[in-house]
Amino acid sequence: MIKVGIVGGTGYTGVELLRLLAQHPEAHVEVITSRSEEGLCVADMYPNLRGHYDYLRFSVPDVAALGACDVVFFATPHGVAHSLAGELLATGVKIIDLSADFRLRDAEEWSRWYHQPHGAPELLGEAVYGLPEVNREAIRGARLIAVPGCYPTATQLGFIPLLEAGLADPARLVADCKSGVSGAGRGASVPSLFCEATESMKAYGVAGHRHLPEIRQGLQLAAGQPVGLTFVPHLTPMIRGIHASLYATVADTSVDLQALFEQRYADEPFVDVMPAGSHPETRSVRGANVCRIAVHRPQGGDTVVVLSVIDNLTKGASGQAVQNMNILFGLDERAGLAQPALMP
Repeated sequence: MIKVGIVGGTGYTGVELLRLLAQHPEAHVEVITSRSEEGLCVADMYPNLRGHYDYLRFSVPDVAALGACDVVFFATPHGVAHSLAGELLATGVKIIDLSADFRLRDAEEWSRWYHQPHGAPELLGEAVYGLPEVNREAIRGARLIAVPGCYPTATQLGFIPLLEAGLADPARLVADCKSGVSGAGRGASVPSLFCEATESMKAYGVAGHRHLPEIRQGLQLAAGQPVGLTFVPHLTPMIRGIHASLYATVADTSVDLQALFEQRYADEPFVDVMPAGSHPETRSVRGANVCRIAVHRPQGGDTVVVLSVIDNLTKGASGQAVQNMNILFGLDERAGLAQPALMP
């Protein structure tokens, strides 16, 4: 049984992680931390977990207690994992970080986008970017895994087949993405209030969003060269979900794009390439660790439209983190993640 520790379990990614681990056949949560909720029973904060975690209480972070685990998840805001990662790695524990702290390879670029110095630049060289569909072999031997963000997951999985095949013009990529309000986190903020977000939709971060350099970094690796990416995120009046409409220009219009995508993801348990002509819906992935993709070439022209949907809290965060844990410990990649999406 894998002994699990969780740092920062009071947010949406934290409770999603707990929900998934509650049904995992090979994992047991031993420690969960929160300075503000020290002593509170997890099931009292989240009644949906009653009967699953009645034994578990929030405690202040303690390196000895966390280091006694096999793996520690960080479900914290950016900047927190920096301060503890080095000490924990020295104990021999594995770290799976759901925050953005170790996603970017360049410490200076991270500082520019997150407006603070990087607290552990010496660890960036060994951090493995936890997108299983690209880095599965590196994940197997990792000590420190950086779980991709939600927008980056949906966007990269949609563009990667085109870029790996050399079909898309890497200088002309557009990602038009929509997210549910849970992507903003559980902390109180005016834009996330019901009266502000419901019955409305808006773009934000058009001049530059924190996920832009992460997406660009991954796409450049797939393309083998720099990419030009226009990324526009939107806030939509739903709780969970990411819908990415991705646009690329191709020079060769004779390629069977449906076959290309099906072949690329044929062995991927959590990428579903839908039948030709499909339009995947966010509700079809709610609560499931799956990315559903459809590829189109409208009017037979040179513009390819890829539609990619995920649940931002599952495949876009906590589900992908558990998927990484399964790979890291040599388990069936589907362990604890086989549940279908919730409908309606």
